[in-house]
Amino acid sequence: MLRVTVALAAVLVVFAARAEDNYPSRPVEIVVPFAPGGGTDIIARIVADRVGEKLGQRFVVINRPGASTNIGTAAVVNAAPDGYTLLLTSISLAANPALYKKLSFAPLTDLAPISLIANSPSVLVVSPALPVTSVAELIAYLKAHPGELNYASYGAGSGPHLAAELFQDLTGTRMVHVPYGGGSPAVLALLRGDVQVLFAGSLAVLPQIRAGSLKPLGVAADRRTALLPDVPTFVEQGIGYRTGTWFGLLAPAKTPPAIIETLNREVMDALRNESVRARLIEQGADVIGNSPRAFAQFLKDETERLSIVIRRANIQLD
Repeated sequence: MLRVTVALAAVLVVFAARAEDNYPSRPVEIVVPFAPGGGTDIIARIVADRVGEKLGQRFVVINRPGASTNIGTAAVVNAAPDGYTLLLTSISLAANPALYKKLSFAPLTDLAPISLIANSPSVLVVSPALPVTSVAELIAYLKAHPGELNYASYGAGSGPHLAAELFQDLTGTRMVHVPYGGGSPAVLALLRGDVQVLFAGSLAVLPQIRAGSLKPLGVAADRRTALLPDVPTFVEQGIGYRTGTWFGLLAPAKTPPAIIETLNREVMDALRNESVRARLIEQGADVIGNSPRAFAQFLKDETERLSIVIRRANIQLD
């Protein structure tokens, strides 16, 4: 019996090794925990097309929105760790552990990072009727009129909500939060004058900025974005404020290291492709690409950073 058990174990090890060597031998699903058409969905499809082409298998994007990305994330956490179910998600992965009283998974231990794909810094836009032309002038106005201005978000706990709370915490200012059901309603509210301030991704407000119907004050990144080259960063204006939405690829925990390495190598290769880079930049994203270890550290740091913001703002979701 002992000999049979040892022999069977050896066969399984050989079989697993061959499966890893032949990866992928069938289509791979990339779960996006958002509805189709959004920034994360578009970025996932750009990367999936290139990686699938290089590896000779289809990488199919599956949209599983709901519960602030928790439904789609849980589906990947509970999937077989064989490299055939992946997750492409964004900042909510780091925010949700602090936002929710209970989660059915722990992002830092139940998922295996593959690569940080890109980062899309927040852009601060205000109503043209607001008598400010710089971040410093906005801060001075907010301190002179505490609690008088409204800022929009895409909902409680969303990226724009956390960005605004971080800004207020950093600058000692106070505004009133008005949540909306998504990017379009929030931008429309700003155009109507229902709110005066919004922290958004550049693509969400680019047409309005170019039309002059919204006034950009700053980009929350280390360098200016190619889509808005004339808009200075907060850092240029003397404020160490950096935030935005990032996009990263992960697999279920315990996915074989050889498969993680293969996926990382192909993602990095895709991100070096000029066509892929151009398409990502068109989405308002700064192309990143890093190692699984670097992405894991980034995710840990981001989770800690956002938990501080969420606790100070007393944001809690059921």
